[in-house]
Amino acid sequence: MEQPLIQISGTVEGVIYKNEENGFAVIDIEYQDELLTAVGEFPDVHQGEEVELTGCFVNHPTFGRQFKASLCTTRLPSTTGALLKYLASGAIKGIGPVMARRIVDEFGANTLEVIEREPQRLCAVRGITPKKAEQIGEEYKRIFGIRTVMAFLTQYGLTPAESIRVWKMWGAMAQEIVTQNPYRLCCDFIGISFDRADDIARQLQMPLSAPERIRAALEFVLRHNLQNGHTCLPKSRLLQVATDYIALEEEPVAQVLAAMLEENDLVEYMVRGKSMVFLPDLYRAEGYIATRLQMMTAVMPDSGTKWDKAIAAQEKKLDITYADSQRQAISSAMRQGFVVLTGGPGTGKTTTMAAMISLFEEDGKKVALCAPTGRAAKRMTDLCGSEAKTIHRLLEAGYQKDGTLSFSKGEDDLLDCDVLILDEASMVDVLLLEALLRAMKLTCKLVLVGDYDQLPSVGPGNLLKDIIDSGCFATIRLSHIFRQAAQSAIVTSAHQILTGQLPDLSRRDSDFFFLRAPGKAGGLQLIEDLIARRLPAAYGVSPGDIQILSPGRRGLCGCENLNLQLRERLNPPAPDKPEIKSMGFSFRVGDKVMQTKNNYDILYKKSDGEKGTGIFNGDMGLITHIDRRDGLVQILFDEEKTATYTADMLREIELAYAVTVHKSQGSEFDVVILSLLEPNPKLYYRNLLYTAVTRAKKLLVMVGSPQAVSMMVENNRKTLRYSGLGAFIHDIMD
Repeated sequence: MEQPLIQISGTVEGVIYKNEENGFAVIDIEYQDELLTAVGEFPDVHQGEEVELTGCFVNHPTFGRQFKASLCTTRLPSTTGALLKYLASGAIKGIGPVMARRIVDEFGANTLEVIEREPQRLCAVRGITPKKAEQIGEEYKRIFGIRTVMAFLTQYGLTPAESIRVWKMWGAMAQEIVTQNPYRLCCDFIGISFDRADDIARQLQMPLSAPERIRAALEFVLRHNLQNGHTCLPKSRLLQVATDYIALEEEPVAQVLAAMLEENDLVEYMVRGKSMVFLPDLYRAEGYIATRLQMMTAVMPDSGTKWDKAIAAQEKKLDITYADSQRQAISSAMRQGFVVLTGGPGTGKTTTMAAMISLFEEDGKKVALCAPTGRAAKRMTDLCGSEAKTIHRLLEAGYQKDGTLSFSKGEDDLLDCDVLILDEASMVDVLLLEALLRAMKLTCKLVLVGDYDQLPSVGPGNLLKDIIDSGCFATIRLSHIFRQAAQSAIVTSAHQILTGQLPDLSRRDSDFFFLRAPGKAGGLQLIEDLIARRLPAAYGVSPGDIQILSPGRRGLCGCENLNLQLRERLNPPAPDKPEIKSMGFSFRVGDKVMQTKNNYDILYKKSDGEKGTGIFNGDMGLITHIDRRDGLVQILFDEEKTATYTADMLREIELAYAVTVHKSQGSEFDVVILSLLEPNPKLYYRNLLYTAVTRAKKLLVMVGSPQAVSMMVENNRKTLRYSGLGAFIHDIMD
């Protein structure tokens, strides 16, 4: 049972730990003539201040009795002793312990009033010049500007971490900006949802038909649909969805939309005879991609050079024989500026890439390899024998002061390579490819490699499909399944699925087999038993090396519940496994987790001492240490990278005993258990099944019903994605 909230007050005697980014702190306060440790979000709290805390007492297993605060209000120190502690703590930049004593001796209880209203009087204190007095006065105003803004935002439900981001973005103007237009809080850096901003607007009594509200709704609908992969929406659909969402008549919404198009806040473009509306950055990205690919083919047309002898020499050197389509792909890449290589599992994409790399290097070309995820880059490195980087690492990604993503590599600092090979191209969204193309020299060749039949990217766009379907660029499809791959039931089953054939579910002596589940509850128990006991016993694999995949997150056998159940079986609570809560959910030492968004700034350290920054969406790791007192969590990721997370950053990770098929893109696992226990026509379709099957390298176990597998094979629906890239390509090439 939750404890009732109480209020306590006291003077801050010390700040033990403080995270400047999210405001989390551990402080000691004088309470009832004793020192009491309090933990919570206390942004900008200093020694000597009087605080009023709302929360409850808890017993920490290591540090004993503490007060866990959910709300903190501060009062300025009122006694000369408290004033001295406050100033000596460094609360105001420019005042240290010695100067604090001099100032308090001079002005006593009026010290803060002098600093705020008459800072020039500080010149009476030995060691303070007129310039320093002015700086101290300005710093005091800055500090209490933060507090004023935070007090204002707190009443509208913003957390301290969100309030800090607001202050970083707008400073002292924050209160005025939010009062005039609370929908500006919806920007990416601050991250307030439209619904929350709408609630603030109602509290501020902003009219429901205010143009600011309609503008925000139109942008929200477009940005929300980026998550569905759309780079644009039909104008009529955008108008209808936005109108329904904010419950207004269509006319005022249409008027605001027309104004936004007129002012280029949104962009209209005809795609296959239909009027589509884009956010400016998506319009720019797709237009640039089309233009740049066309330039590659124009600047580096087919040279006509024969590479047959070099390819034959490569075959002799490696004692292999390439398929005709592989020779064609290698030759095309050597002769042309832009080439697409596509094919399913076992068709030799990696072997073809390795041949390209070897011949390019023999020709004196500098080759760079990249992939969208860390796992895909590592696999590319292992298979091709040359280092591959994530696109973000290649472009040296980071955040600007306003929180927006930026890349060090770009038009002003180009990549130092003559050839760029991008693997898993189906996973790349349009904004990322735009950034990559902008960082390439005009004479740099590009080879896109990917599987046309896999799921499209999680981000906006349908790049590989749009580029191939345009028919405007050299595209080589590998279709021959090599003998070694043909012996794999995983590979043959994947190709059967693609052609609409039901794979053989009766086999028991291969790397692919199917287990009929006795209902959802029985299926859940079967999966638990497979990962915890049967597969480790039969194949000698660790449960940690077995990955559960599921089409969806919801339901008894969706990822969310699978993770909870599997954790209790594989990593049950124990006295030596500390836990920490975040967003109402707990993590414990030993948990298998996945990063769910790109974090370009987080520091990591490898076992060999190498340091770097960046943990990316899809990276998997293991929680190795939790410091509950300081709210810190250490996670060991692939490539022996150890990163430390604050409690606030835990919203970026989730349990990964089971992950969705979409999240598994770009990764391969030795052993995969595919849960097909929650049939849903929206999720159970052929391409998703194909993608799931091709994630397994050595062993695939399907758990479900034959009917579920049959439904997926027969359901050949294609995910609808609105995009403009194909239209841009044809308009430029025509």
